Amino acid sequence: MKKALRPAFTVTIPVLCGYLFIGFAFGVMLRDAGFTAPWAFLSSLTIYAGSGQYLLVSLLAANSSLVTVAVMTLLLNCRHIFYGLSFLDTFYQMGRAKWYMIFSLTDETYSLLCSLKTPDGVDPAAMRFLISVLDQSYWIIGSVIGAIIGGVLPFDTTGIDFAMTALFTVIFVEQWKSSKCHIPAFLGLGAAAVSLTLLGPDNFILPAMMAICVMLVALRGKLTGEVSE
Repeated sequence: MKKALRPAFTVTIPVLCGYLFIGFAFGVMLRDAGFTAPWAFLSSLTIYAGSGQYLLVSLLAANSSLVTVAVMTLLLNCRHIFYGLSFLDTFYQMGRAKWYMIFSLTDETYSLLCSLKTPDGVDPAAMRFLISVLDQSYWIIGSVIGAIIGGVLPFDTTGIDFAMTALFTVIFVEQWKSSKCHIPAFLGLGAAAVSLTLLGPDNFILPAMMAICVMLVALRGKLTGEVSE
């Protein structure tokens, strides 16, 4: 395990830089919504959903129902299910650690694990585990620091919630670049625009999500053909 720590830390340095800043912004947002540093620690320890936690703060601040929070979090993070499918055998061989590996599989961690090259003499399983632990540690540290500073220093937090918009934009752009078929992206943009126009900013999310799901299922055959080409 000790041999794996240094190479694991080395490959997670880009995540360290990103998670500290994005986690910090989340902590400040959480504090601004009325939740203190212990809540930032607990949410990052037990939820650890990145964009899902940003969404959670926004929904809680808007007094959204628990049903809305649960459905939106599920829809936003359901892609992680497919991440895990490609690591079923790998995680199964890690014994009890597999449960934590499943829980901690974020976008960034998944990317690191997919491209991981283990140095000679280092246990691959130990390195994977440490990468996951380090990534979550960075996020926890960033969110706690943000919540503490957000409660101590009196500064205007207006606009800091744009970090969530920026995060979603990055995810959208990366998915656009990695996919040859852009029909789902246009469907999502169109459904969101129509729902926003008809229902307003407070009620458009769930109807838009349901419309997107229905259209994707209805066009599944065509989309599968487009992707295979």
